[in-house]
Amino acid sequence: MRSIWNGAISFGLVSIPIKVVNATESHAVSFRQVHTEDNGRIRYRKVCELEDREVDQAEIGKAYEAPDGEMIPITEDDLSHLPLPTARTIDIVAFVPADRIDPLQMDTAYYLAAAGASAAKPYTLLREALKRSNKVAVAKFALRGRERLGMLRVVGDVIVMHGLLWPDEVRAPEGVAPDVDVTVRDKELDLADALMDTLGEVDLDDLHDEYREALEEVIAAKAAGEAPPEAPAAETGGKVLDLMAALEKSVREARESRGAGEPGEDAEVRTLPRGRSTPKETGGKKSTASATAKKPPAKKTAAARKSTSRSAEPSGKRGATKSTAKKAATGKKTTAKKTASRKRPA
Repeated sequence: MRSIWNGAISFGLVSIPIKVVNATESHAVSFRQVHTEDNGRIRYRKVCELEDREVDQAEIGKAYEAPDGEMIPITEDDLSHLPLPTARTIDIVAFVPADRIDPLQMDTAYYLAAAGASAAKPYTLLREALKRSNKVAVAKFALRGRERLGMLRVVGDVIVMHGLLWPDEVRAPEGVAPDVDVTVRDKELDLADALMDTLGEVDLDDLHDEYREALEEVIAAKAAGEAPPEAPAAETGGKVLDLMAALEKSVREARESRGAGEPGEDAEVRTLPRGRSTPKETGGKKSTASATAKKPPAKKTAAARKSTSRSAEPSGKRGATKSTAKKAATGKKTTAKKTASRKRPA
């Protein structure tokens, strides 16, 4: 990576020679303007409107346009005399917690590389100090003809500087929020939470620009003289007016999509809430079902009920018991009769 700016970080009385490198790059597909009849390039020429002729770069300078339209020339010599102490210095002015920086102020990111072996020690010192303090450095620097605000933080073993907008460059969000009173019910919030939990997290490295990929396919097809691929038809569903219905449908579709992608996860999402709410009832139902399907457990259950209480016995079918042995014998006969009567209808 080629450096775009060379200077130094001013850290108190410590000076750290550094090189500034762009930390980001754009992968956007760019187009040229052409003449539709013959594909000839359309170019912009710099023309002086007073002389009505094209001028080259050597003849072009800077000027400030006053409110009345007057042009006030500003030369490079005028700019060189400006009191700009940060012309070649990233001047650290404070160390603050990272949450003090409003993300709205974030701008372009740059990697700061140590320039030479002599810069390695102070560079590492600043990096480790930032790590241990859990703070970021606020600095001023000059780039492309104007003074800017920056934030220095650590990413891995590298110091990164984010250009920041000045506070007065961030517009206040007046008139942006809804101007009507809206009441959100707890059930709606619960469904929104369920949708958030179902969608879960995502690895940002897995995300990619699908529009750019489709555009590159179109360009490749046109270059090969083929018909460009057709886009899939967009789903046109009915307009959902009920917020609750929309949330419920979203949760259901999110669960289905996650279950399709990850086997077994769908069942877990659907059954766990019920299992947690009534664990005892679920266990009881399973025991009853198994007792009905298998005959030996049915005998044990009937015998246990008889030995525990006489109130479970049908009245009028048995007389008073004379001994514990007679009770057991009577219970066994009754169980046998009930088992036989169950088998006949089957």
